[in-house]
Amino acid sequence: MYREDFEILKTGVIYFDNSATTLKPKCVVDATVDYYTKYTANAHRGDYDNSLKVDMLYEGVRDKVRDFIHAKSSKEIIFTSGTTDSLNRVVFGFMKNHLKAGDEVLLTQAEHASNILPWLELEKEIGIAVKYIPLENHQVIMNHVLDSITDKTKVISLAHVTNVLGDERPIREIGELCKEKGIYFVVDGAQSVPHRPVDVENFGIDFLAFSAHKMLGPTGVGVLYGKEELLEELHPTAVGGGMNASFSSDGSFEYKSLPSRLEAGTPNIAGVIAFGEALDYLMKIGMENIYQYECSLKRYFLSQLASIDHVTVYNKDIGGSIVTFNIDDVFSQDTAVYLNHYHICVRAGNHCAKILKEDLQVKNTCRVSFYIYNTKEEIDELIRVLKKSKDIFRIVL
Repeated sequence: MYREDFEILKTGVIYFDNSATTLKPKCVVDATVDYYTKYTANAHRGDYDNSLKVDMLYEGVRDKVRDFIHAKSSKEIIFTSGTTDSLNRVVFGFMKNHLKAGDEVLLTQAEHASNILPWLELEKEIGIAVKYIPLENHQVIMNHVLDSITDKTKVISLAHVTNVLGDERPIREIGELCKEKGIYFVVDGAQSVPHRPVDVENFGIDFLAFSAHKMLGPTGVGVLYGKEELLEELHPTAVGGGMNASFSSDGSFEYKSLPSRLEAGTPNIAGVIAFGEALDYLMKIGMENIYQYECSLKRYFLSQLASIDHVTVYNKDIGGSIVTFNIDDVFSQDTAVYLNHYHICVRAGNHCAKILKEDLQVKNTCRVSFYIYNTKEEIDELIRVLKKSKDIFRIVL
């Protein structure tokens, strides 16, 4: 699918590390170059043609994101540097001022570092209590969510889809539960928004974070969605140019309204504009079509893996586009180095989910993650190489 749009694939590389970042189509690259070579200007600063063009394109992407995730208003879309930045803003710009000592925040052990470390910092800083919803077969079950909630639970913060095993959480049901009990619902959408339809209103999400680079866009661009009434109460974690209406030597100052108030400084203008091209590209294909295609690749890969007796798969019964495995008795990084010898790119390690090992009972794994440009023929080559992996140390060493 669409392989001709990705110049890097002409080098012969087989790229299966899409959960880390995706490849970029020509239209995204061209949009970046066009900004720097044809109409460079700052955003929201000038009254000349190039600057006005930048404003139109930049704000047009905000509208595209609104439609992409089905938000009510473009005011609810804040551009950030990525999912990590977005989640940090939620924790330190909003939750720090709305939680108190003893309030409980529910996570899971499968969360990415970006959805654990900010909460642990806040726990140390103001005395909240970070708790973990027990997993069942490495997945979130509604009964365990219900059993974990107490009268002190103020926040549930979860990945919609995890980045190690790719399990999808029952987000809509959890969103309904949070609304019923008055609990803030924060969702890490880094691994879901690029791969399947997401509707923030239908899912009952209060805050959603995701990154452009995981969905064909540039690095250094992210999105923070928040319900407008909540974003109105989110204190800026950065202040300066572009977000203030006025300030005086007497110490008085006034900030702009949403979304400008939460976007201090010069943004990644080229990145945001190029992200708009990525969104157009994905919407033209259709997110449901993307999801179904990726699932078909995973099913095919698992069916072929079944013929190899020295490979252990940790998420064979989980849907989505991620397969996590190890070659028996081989360190995951050695496997990745071995596959690289054949120009096959996979991720090896703990995948920034360092607590998951307590549930998974294995520290490091290899991860194959699919996207729209991957093919069954590439999978066949991976299978061929894995079947030869008994010679792995001849190559690695």
